[in-house]
Amino acid sequence: MVFWRCFVAFGFITFFTLGCGDGEKSSTENTKQVVQEINVAQLLTKAQASQNAENLFLQGNHLLDTQRFQDAIQAYDKAIALKPESPATWINRGNALISLQQYEAALASYNKAIALKPDKDEAWYNRGNALTSLAQYEAALASYDKAIAIKPDKHEAWINRGIVLTKMQKYQAALASYNQAIVIQPNKHQIYYNKACTYALQKNVALAIENLQKAIQLAPGKYKTLAKTDPDFDKIRNDKRFKAIIPSN
Repeated sequence: MVFWRCFVAFGFITFFTLGCGDGEKSSTENTKQVVQEINVAQLLTKAQASQNAENLFLQGNHLLDTQRFQDAIQAYDKAIALKPESPATWINRGNALISLQQYEAALASYNKAIALKPDKDEAWYNRGNALTSLAQYEAALASYDKAIAIKPDKHEAWINRGIVLTKMQKYQAALASYNQAIVIQPNKHQIYYNKACTYALQKNVALAIENLQKAIQLAPGKYKTLAKTDPDFDKIRNDKRFKAIIPSN
C-alpha cells in the first residue's frame, strides 16, 4: 500500500491598522473590529482542526503499518470528522478496511476519495483491488485502466490488471498487461509468476516453466512452495518438465 502524506499550508492573516484618533471609535469601526476578531478566531480554530486531523492521519498510518487495522480505522474516522475533505485519509481508511476483508466498506471509502479528487491514481488502483476481491472483474478492470491513464508507469496496476484479465480468461490481454509491467519493472518476480500461471492455464508447459523459473530465480524459496498447491498449475502438474522443478514431495 502506498501511503500519502498531507501537508497543510496556512495563508497569512492580514490585519488592517486603524487610525489612532483621540475620539471614540464609530459604531462602524467597532463592527469592523468585531468581525475581524471573529474571522481571526475562525481561522485559528480551522488551523488547529487541520493540525489535529493531520496528527490523527499520521497516527492511523502508524497503526496501519503495524497491522492494527481496527485501531487505524478509528484514527482515520476521527481525522475525517475534523477534516472530511482529505482524499488521502479516505484512501488509507479503505486500505485498512480491505486488510480486514471488509471490501464493500473499503470500496465506499475509495469512492469518497475519488469524489474529492478524481485524478488520484491510488484511489482508482485500490478501488480496483476491492472490486477484484468482490469478483466484480469488469468494474475492477475499468478502475485499473483509470489508474493507468493517470499514471502510465504504475506497474502494480498493470500486474493486477493482468490478474483480472486472467480471471476473465482473456489470456492474451493478460499477458500483454504483464509484459507492460515488465517494461516498467523488469525484475519484479510477481510478474513472472503470474505469467507462468497464465501460461499454465493454457497448458503451455514450456512458457509456464520458463516464467516460473525466472520467478524462482528472482525470489528463491518462495515460488517452489507456492506452485506446489496453486490450482493454476493443475493442468500441467503431471508433466515431467513441471515435476522436474516442482517436486510433489
